[in-house]
Amino acid sequence: MTKILGISGSLRAKSFNSMLLHAAAQTLEEGAELEVGSIRGIPLFDQDVEDAEGVPQVVEDLKARVLACDGLLLATPEYNNGIPGAFKNALDWLSRPPEDTAKVFKNRPVAIVGASPGGFGTILAQNAWLPVVRALGMRPYFGGRLVMSHAHRAFDDDGEMTDAVTKDRLRDFMRGFVEFTGQNSR
Repeated sequence: MTKILGISGSLRAKSFNSMLLHAAAQTLEEGAELEVGSIRGIPLFDQDVEDAEGVPQVVEDLKARVLACDGLLLATPEYNNGIPGAFKNALDWLSRPPEDTAKVFKNRPVAIVGASPGGFGTILAQNAWLPVVRALGMRPYFGGRLVMSHAHRAFDDDGEMTDAVTKDRLRDFMRGFVEFTGQNSR
């Protein structure tokens, strides 16, 4: 069984990126599963907090989920043409303490997707993640790109993906990422 952990970089209750992850889970074929994680509750990184209190429990809980997965799927919003601060902050915390960075991230298969109500999707945020992925030593999936623009048209009021073309693209993307993850497991 290939286990993918999807993490949405949005805190919004009706986040298109969270909806995208739930839709991705529904497209997986037998032999793969996608669990959705959250960055909710992760405080701003503060070295003084880490020194005084250690890594917060909410971070340790998410870190345990990352360690248990075969591949990581980052669903990124794009804020002001870049990476959402809360999402980057979560990965910064996950890399703490420094001796955990390799254990958590080194050679971990990762794919980046994103959904936006705008016309350009999340292409700039996805590109901006690449130096972070490289710095953490992850193994990025470049077998396709999933940039969903006009996301507000692709989901119904219950958060279900209704756009058949996007659902097919998502299914193909996930099939490729699961295959990549299986070939590149740690």
